Amino acid sequence: MKKIICTAVSAVLLTVSLLNGNPVKQDSNFAAAAQNPNYAEALQKSLYFYECQQAGPLPEWNRVEWRSDSTMDDFIKGGWYDAGDHVKFNLPMAYSAAMLSWGLYQYPDGIEKCGEMENYVNNLTFVLDYLAECDLGDEVVFQVGNGQKDHTWWGPVELIEYGMSENDNYDRPYYAGRKCSAAFGEMAAALAAGYCALDGKYSDNKRDYYLEHAENIFAIADAEKSDDEYMESDAKGFYRSSHFYDELFWAANWLYKATGKKEYLDKATGYIPYLAKELGSDELKYSWCQCWDDVMQGGMLLYAQNTGDQTYISRVKKHLDYWTNSVRKLEGGLRWSDTWGCLRYAEAAAFVAAVACDTLPLGDTSAYETFYEEQINYALGVNPQNQSFVVGYGENPPKNAHHRTAHSSWNNALDNPTDNRHILYGALVGGPTENGEYTDDRQNFINNEVADDYNAGFTGILCKMVDKYGGVTDKSFPAPEERDDEFFVEAMLKQSSSSGVSLSLKFTNHTAWPARVVDNMSYRYYFDVSEVTAAGYKAEDIVVRVDRDQATMYGPEFAAKVSPITKYKDDIYYIEISYPNGEAAIPISEGRHQCETMLALVYPNYGSGWDASNDYSNQDILDAEEGIKTDKITVYENGKLIYGTEPDGTAPDTGESELKGDVNLDGKINTSDVVLINKFLIGKATLKGQALKNADYNNDESINIFDSVLIKRNAVK
Repeated sequence: MKKIICTAVSAVLLTVSLLNGNPVKQDSNFAAAAQNPNYAEALQKSLYFYECQQAGPLPEWNRVEWRSDSTMDDFIKGGWYDAGDHVKFNLPMAYSAAMLSWGLYQYPDGIEKCGEMENYVNNLTFVLDYLAECDLGDEVVFQVGNGQKDHTWWGPVELIEYGMSENDNYDRPYYAGRKCSAAFGEMAAALAAGYCALDGKYSDNKRDYYLEHAENIFAIADAEKSDDEYMESDAKGFYRSSHFYDELFWAANWLYKATGKKEYLDKATGYIPYLAKELGSDELKYSWCQCWDDVMQGGMLLYAQNTGDQTYISRVKKHLDYWTNSVRKLEGGLRWSDTWGCLRYAEAAAFVAAVACDTLPLGDTSAYETFYEEQINYALGVNPQNQSFVVGYGENPPKNAHHRTAHSSWNNALDNPTDNRHILYGALVGGPTENGEYTDDRQNFINNEVADDYNAGFTGILCKMVDKYGGVTDKSFPAPEERDDEFFVEAMLKQSSSSGVSLSLKFTNHTAWPARVVDNMSYRYYFDVSEVTAAGYKAEDIVVRVDRDQATMYGPEFAAKVSPITKYKDDIYYIEISYPNGEAAIPISEGRHQCETMLALVYPNYGSGWDASNDYSNQDILDAEEGIKTDKITVYENGKLIYGTEPDGTAPDTGESELKGDVNLDGKINTSDVVLINKFLIGKATLKGQALKNADYNNDESINIFDSVLIKRNAVK
């Protein structure tokens, strides 16, 4: 094991150089939270989360190495999967798009300064393209996929067609109609807000395209004023609409901002009598929150901006007073309002407060500013637990968010493997209980689920904080993931005697970068024939018997092909089992992630003299009582070795750079390597394998500040 030699002085210097120094209001009890949140890094990763959620054909700029094209037969391709599932629910998706648009519209300067504008615009336009395409003219698509069916299978979305077809015919529907005013109002708001936010940042023709569809979708929503079709669909079991006038109000205000047409402001004014009231009162409701099902407070803020009417400015102020003073306050400052995903509400309320402070004449806003900073800082780790609630960010972040593709189970099991195989960077989890407790448990979807709408207000308030305090993004992000083995063979000697051996060979597909079907896979079982030739026989005299080929269960086209006995070197020979059709083994269920071949090798003429102990591929399995994963059975893709070690020591070519100083394995030495080794030295990053070797620049068997200095000196800018 390598030593890490790093003096206290070096650690302090490195820490100072890597942190952005953002001022933050903290409780003095939070000793470990003294490190200031890096809002730019959090924003960078929050945007990445939306790339993890992308459906359909992935754009070239998608940075997620464990994702690929998916649900390519959808009626409308693209958009975002909703949460840890694979349905595209347009109501919360459009809410999320509208909030991201608002963040960009209100705080573009900070986004630009921290270098995230391109990523922001890319992610926003990706979802707006989908929402616009859902407009069919006289009706609008409001959902793709069926939630009830989707939730019956737990696996990576790239293989959903296979996973969902095992027990039922896979039929991914879409839902369209006219009487869906809440969803359509939200879609119109997102497209109109996007039109506003992208001014000067995107093609005017494309912005006009968004606005055209915003106006048409709004016209349908306003003409029908009904949620009847929506509430009769699959959507009602997942995102039940409580009302729709708030969405119409919200959309009309955005359309007024986008077009300047008074008719939209008049529409907004006309909806006000129909907005929610406080229980038992005629007073307009102020005691809930901006969220996917209720955008009244966001709409009220826009209306106050659009009219300058003091009556509605006071309504906004009353809402802020409620959140600042009346919502349950946990130690650390988090306002806890609801059991299910409390952080999404707190972050959305924080964003509304920030925008209100910056755009309305509210008088002394110091209490509101403290409120919104407490909400975002709590999520980023300034809390009694000194714990980040954002995957892949800060101290002690969640690792096991409730997310199928990030977990990447190969056997349709929520608890297998134990830890998520991928880092769902930037995902805001649900958050603590009302007692401030939190457990990183994938099966606790109330506190550990993630969703598009969770990150919506969160992204917005990060835009504000970056605008206010600045920050530095992680230049080495995203670092390549440490991959586990995707293909291997699990073997067991079922019987071994002087007459020969019988074997269970389970070819295993645990692909996750991305999960996939791969044709033309094969593996080799090696054995020594010296005892056979010593007895006067030839290797070709050995009888090969296939006792079971599991692949034929799925049809003759999936059958394994078993090679003749083939010489490797000297007395070592092998049998190669091939799967021309990759669907023989798919990581979708207990029955399909492995494909078993039961093989027998029998001594010539059924005589005596077979010695299993000298066979190369038996070294790990001689005394095993169950299947053992062994690297002595080598695996090939299109004839290229990808797993295991051949008898002469030949191993797979990993393609990893062996260049000293290339810590991130990208084939060159630059400032990204300096950043990564410095993060390693202060415990903020993990280096393994070749990356660890490359970090030891001076070959002294330790990684320390001297390696960092030498790498920096030799870095190509």
